[in-house]
Amino acid sequence: MDVIRRAETRDLDALGRLGAMLMRTHYDFDPQRFLAPADGASRGYASFLGNVLRDPEGCIFVAERDGAIAGYVYAALEPLSWKELRGPSGFIHDVAVADEARNSGIGKRLMETAIDWLREHGAPRVILWTAAPNEIAQRLFRELGFRETMREMTKELR
Repeated sequence: MDVIRRAETRDLDALGRLGAMLMRTHYDFDPQRFLAPADGASRGYASFLGNVLRDPEGCIFVAERDGAIAGYVYAALEPLSWKELRGPSGFIHDVAVADEARNSGIGKRLMETAIDWLREHGAPRVILWTAAPNEIAQRLFRELGFRETMREMTKELR
């Protein structure tokens, strides 16, 4: 049975590994746009997410399967942004599911849990970014009621 729960400090090693997997996946989509997953990426990502655990404006939920972390979602409340032309929002920053747990419904349950947390904390909407080639994730996001509102475009200058 899968359990969705708030992440704890004891989860940071697993979160770091999943964060590094997320980095590798995005880098493989577009190595010019996304950070290269260098040595120490797992430790760096674990440290980054460890800071989020102490942030009252953010949340990390994990999916635990047979005592192991099979995925996580990181979401946060974001204030009004003139730069992004949007009002206050909830933002899904990461959702990652281990390869062996894909197509099991864990990603959907993590997303629903994060959306509920954002709603309970007053977010009037939820925004996320998705890599253009990530059609599997986009299918899930559309199933959850997300619509496309922006497209990022990149031009390399070197």
